[in-house]
Amino acid sequence: MKDKLEFFAILQDVDGREAAELNRLLGDYDFNRYVIKITQYAAGESDQFLPVIVRVNHAVSGFPESLLASPIRRTALEDYLARTLSGAIQRQATFNAQGVARRRIVAPHPGQKILPRSTVQIADDYTDVRLRLLVPRQRDRIDGAALQTVFFDDLPVIVQEALLYCNMDGADVERFVGLMEDVDEIRQGLAARGLISFVGAGSMLFRQSGSDLPDYEAEQILDADPSRLQQFETSSGRVVKGVGISAGVTLILGDDYSGRVELMRAIAAGIYNHIPGDGREYIVTMPDTVYVAADPGRSVQRVDLGCLLGEADFSAAHADAAHAQAASLVEGLEAGARVIVLDESDSCPGFLGSDARLEALAGRPARLTPLAARAQQLFRELGVSTVVAGRHAVGSFIPVADVVLLLENGVLRDITAEAKAAWTGASEPEAPAYDLTQLVETARWLIPPSIDSCVGRRDGVIDAPDAETLIFGRHTITLGATRQIADVHQALTIGLIIEYARQRYLDEPRPIRELLDLVERDLSTEGLDPITRELRGDLARPRRYEIAAALNRLPSLRVSRAAL
Repeated sequence: MKDKLEFFAILQDVDGREAAELNRLLGDYDFNRYVIKITQYAAGESDQFLPVIVRVNHAVSGFPESLLASPIRRTALEDYLARTLSGAIQRQATFNAQGVARRRIVAPHPGQKILPRSTVQIADDYTDVRLRLLVPRQRDRIDGAALQTVFFDDLPVIVQEALLYCNMDGADVERFVGLMEDVDEIRQGLAARGLISFVGAGSMLFRQSGSDLPDYEAEQILDADPSRLQQFETSSGRVVKGVGISAGVTLILGDDYSGRVELMRAIAAGIYNHIPGDGREYIVTMPDTVYVAADPGRSVQRVDLGCLLGEADFSAAHADAAHAQAASLVEGLEAGARVIVLDESDSCPGFLGSDARLEALAGRPARLTPLAARAQQLFRELGVSTVVAGRHAVGSFIPVADVVLLLENGVLRDITAEAKAAWTGASEPEAPAYDLTQLVETARWLIPPSIDSCVGRRDGVIDAPDAETLIFGRHTITLGATRQIADVHQALTIGLIIEYARQRYLDEPRPIRELLDLVERDLSTEGLDPITRELRGDLARPRRYEIAAALNRLPSLRVSRAAL
């Protein structure tokens, strides 16, 4: 291993040379308290950035063993360090004469949700941080002096602030890690209590418009009727009170200004842990929960919609709202969803429920079987719970709901008996006989050539401009209705995973469910690194359900309903 003096000499020597000369930096360099690893650099289209790994041994970083005692605590610490790193990089930004910040060192900034990322990786003996350095240039030549400033002035300060425990608030680190451990313990305990979600009393739901940052007011705090309160006591001694949402069919009533929509989004987001102070820390949901929204215009490829629309083999390049939402629901079940969450604000009219009296006046049977007519059957035959919310289009759920909750003035109350009494005389919605088990037993087989990321001679053209858009080859996949994608880094990772799956497993046709199983196994055992040919720090692990959602929306996708 070379030392930092040799590294300094190389930087002096490449000053004023072409970018390809940066390949001379490849190798490991000892900077006393940490090691800089430069393992790859391809001059060409992407030579604007130089990938760098900073490795700090635990003997130097000084993190207590208690912070690394379990996988969940390690993930929390990685997330904490990624946030600290981002803050330290921002403080090192330089400003030009116009007051515009210029950052030579680049790392992702995580949002409110905590999930496995590739930015910081903690091994048994060391911590690796993956950064990208914007290569400074003068007249399209390497600016060696500026690079020296980055490596010998800026980077040491960042390492000092973000990666050494002695410079951190130990109580703050433990609070962050301990919260994630407690929330994970609650999530693991849901099934034993027959719950699919837990909504902590005092949670704050409202977010700034267009932002994931908190913006709270006193009246926006969610509370619960004392008769509905449950409590979890974690092994750390923390006691959390709130409302448990039981397995089965749950209806939540509330107008558009009650916070109902925000509550449903928070329940859907409860599959992730949230950082301290977010307001949704104790809204905890089973990990196999899928939020289903209408997505008019999406492509659908050979999905069995017989249980809802009477079409057992439906395809469309641009599906209408009803077919699109029904397809999203069935695709979620195909991927393994155990809980379905819906709100009337982004559902197709008539998809959730219907009024039998109006149907009689219409003079012929409705073409669409509403979800209310299938909800209890979903639970009985497939063990899939439904949580649906609304005010105007959900009346049909009252006869079939196991629990009816009302969100009013910030309080979540149980009004099951009252709602059932008010609906006296109304019959349960009827549905034609249909065996729902075939939805999860009948496989759709992927046709490999239909998944292609090439554009001309370029292979692997994948990008995510934002969390709602994925560019895959020649196609743009719109993910705006896939509400549970955490951020743009997760959207990008989904695209890379689809390409990885194509290369590794689609040398022959495979069922979608089998492909998801294989990918999930690889991510669990090997992490995110194998999905790309380069070591990247901007990856965030997605669930199988969001991978399936993106794959199913790929316009070029073709499937067969029989083994090929």
